[in-house]
Amino acid sequence: MKSINIIAIDGPAASGKTTLGRKLAKKINYLFFDTGVMYRALTWLAINRGVSLDDDKAITHLAELTSIDVKAPSINDGRIYDVLVDSEDVTWKIKENQVDQNVSKVSAYPGVRKALSQQQRRIGLRGNVVMVGRDIGTVVLPEADIKFYLDASVEERAKRRFREYEEREKNLSYATVLQAMIERDRIDSTRDIAPLRPAEDAILINSDHMSIEQVLEQILQLIEFYRTTPS
Repeated sequence: MKSINIIAIDGPAASGKTTLGRKLAKKINYLFFDTGVMYRALTWLAINRGVSLDDDKAITHLAELTSIDVKAPSINDGRIYDVLVDSEDVTWKIKENQVDQNVSKVSAYPGVRKALSQQQRRIGLRGNVVMVGRDIGTVVLPEADIKFYLDASVEERAKRRFREYEEREKNLSYATVLQAMIERDRIDSTRDIAPLRPAEDAILINSDHMSIEQVLEQILQLIEFYRTTPS
């Protein structure tokens, strides 16, 4: 039986990667690591400090100097992890709409991706990890034992993200979220460095019309098939 130490789950925004990865990691008792929180944390920090998001060098310098950590949740408020920026808890702050609208720009800078990908890779190589992001299977850990690419229509993903915002940002419209999602997809898929795309050996899953439990069951079956299939 083959061992699986690294599971990569990539896909666009609001495709369900985070929820799926968390449930999968809990089911198989692996570390859950959502790499996107690092880019969100850096984007939040740049906005908070007044650093221009158009200044590639300044943002990259910030990424190289900033300590970003992800730990098990310390507060029972619905969070699935703690996100710390230089020891400050920013777990909910990085979910704000302003961060969501700008994180793709920040994550497209080559220096930022290099600085944060190195840390992501070190964590992943420890093994027994479910890593979620946009370039895990293609760039960060191309040697992952099994790779999934989770997708859904942009309209469905915008509805999911809008529901997340409703409780915190009452004045935000679905149309605004949809437009931001379309623009984010464009930036993510056309950037020069690590563009969003499935790895050649990734298993593609479209989650439209599927519950997260149905997707989880499908992935568990695929993992078991991989384990028991001779090389």
